[in-house]
Amino acid sequence: MLDIKFIRQNSELVKNGCKKKKIASDIVDKLLLVDVKRSELMQNVEKIHRLKNEANERMKKASDEERKEIIEEMKKLDSDEEKELLEVNKEFQRLMLLIPNIPHESVPEGDSDEDNLEIKKWGDIRDFDFVIKDHVEIAKDLNIIDFDKGSKTAGFRGYYLKNEVALLSFAIWNLALEKILAKGFSPMIVPSLVKENALIGTGYLPQQENEVYKTSDDMYLAGTAEVALMNYHSDEIISSLEEPKKYVGFSPCFRTEIGSYGKDIKGIFRVHEFFKLEQVILCKNDKEVSEKLHEEITRNAEELLEALEIPYRRVVNCTGDLGLGQVKKYDIEAWIPSQNRYRETHSASFFYEFQTRRLNIKYKDKEGEVKYAHSLNNTLIATPRVLMALLENHQQKDGSVKIPQALHKYLNFTEIKAKNEQKD
Repeated sequence: MLDIKFIRQNSELVKNGCKKKKIASDIVDKLLLVDVKRSELMQNVEKIHRLKNEANERMKKASDEERKEIIEEMKKLDSDEEKELLEVNKEFQRLMLLIPNIPHESVPEGDSDEDNLEIKKWGDIRDFDFVIKDHVEIAKDLNIIDFDKGSKTAGFRGYYLKNEVALLSFAIWNLALEKILAKGFSPMIVPSLVKENALIGTGYLPQQENEVYKTSDDMYLAGTAEVALMNYHSDEIISSLEEPKKYVGFSPCFRTEIGSYGKDIKGIFRVHEFFKLEQVILCKNDKEVSEKLHEEITRNAEELLEALEIPYRRVVNCTGDLGLGQVKKYDIEAWIPSQNRYRETHSASFFYEFQTRRLNIKYKDKEGEVKYAHSLNNTLIATPRVLMALLENHQQKDGSVKIPQALHKYLNFTEIKAKNEQKD
C-alpha cells in the first residue's frame, strides 16, 4: 500500500494513478475524508485517555469525598468515540487496501492487453512445410497428455501429463534451476496453502478474491510461489540489503480462471492447477536498483526460452493492464504456431514499497536507518503452459517432437515418437 502521508500530500497524483489503472479515482477522496474523521477521533480518544490517567493519579492521593467527585468526573468522560474509532479504523484500512500504486513514467497508457507495447522479439518464426497440429492433437497422437481422464478426475481443465512429457517437465525444471542458481538465487519449496493475510500482503486480496480458491477452514490456495516467498520475511527487519535477497520458489499453483470464461477451453494453456518456479527479490529502497533488477529477472526468463529454442517477444504492459500494486510489468509471450500469434508465458513486475508496507518488511541501510524494502517478482518457468509452445514449435513432419539440445542431458531420449502400443 501507499503511505497515507504520501497520499495526503499528493492526492492528485494518486488520483491520476487510479485513472491510468482504470480504478475509480473517487476512492482517494473517500479515503481522505475517512482519514480526517479518524484523526479527529484519535485526538479526542487520546485526550480522554490522558484525562482518565490524570484522574487515576489524583485518586491515589484523594480523600473519600474527593474520590467520589473524581469518579463522577470520569463518568462524564465516557463516550462512544472509542467504539466509533474502531469502526472508522476498519473503513480506513479497507480503503487503503484499494488504493493502487502509481505506474512508472515509462509505462504506456492504455485500456487492456491490446494496448501493450512490443519492445523486443527473439527467434525466427518457423516456416513449416507441412500441415501443423496444435498441442492437443500432438499430445493425443503421441499419448503424452490425457485430457479426457483429466476431466473425469479433476473436472473442467483437468489433465494428466504422462510418459515422455512428464519427464520433459522435470527436465525443464532442472534446466531452469541450474541456470537460476548460477545467478545466485536461493532455492525454496514453499507452501501453496496460505493464510488470508499472506494474500492481502501481496496484493491479491481483496481485489482478486474470485480468482483464488478458498478452503472450508478459511485458508487459501495460492496462484504463485510469490505469495509464500514474500511472506517469508513479513514483520522482519533485515540487517542489510546492500546485496539483494534473491529467491527462486517452486510450488503447485491454483487459479479459478473465473475471469477467463470461454477462453482457451482446450488444452494446457489455461488450467486450474499447474507448477511454477518463481523469482522473488527484496532489495534496498532505491528506484534505480529496482529498475535494474527488473531488467535482470526478465532477462533470466528470456534466456530460458532461448535455451528451449522457443521464439518470443517482450511487451511492456500498459497502465490498464497493470495490477493494483505493480509499478511496471513486462510480459514475455511465446510463439504459438497453431494460433499464429504470441501468448503470455511469463510476467515480470516491480512494486517499490507496495507489498513490503503491507507485509511490514524493513531493513537497515548503511546509516542504520530503518526503511521499507522494495520487491520484485517474475515467472522463471510455468508448466504445463510452456509445453504448449515447446510441442508446437518443435513438431516434425512425421508427427514426432524434437527435444531442444539444452534438455538432452536430463533425459534418455532426444525426440518423442508415436507409439505402436495401444493407448490407455
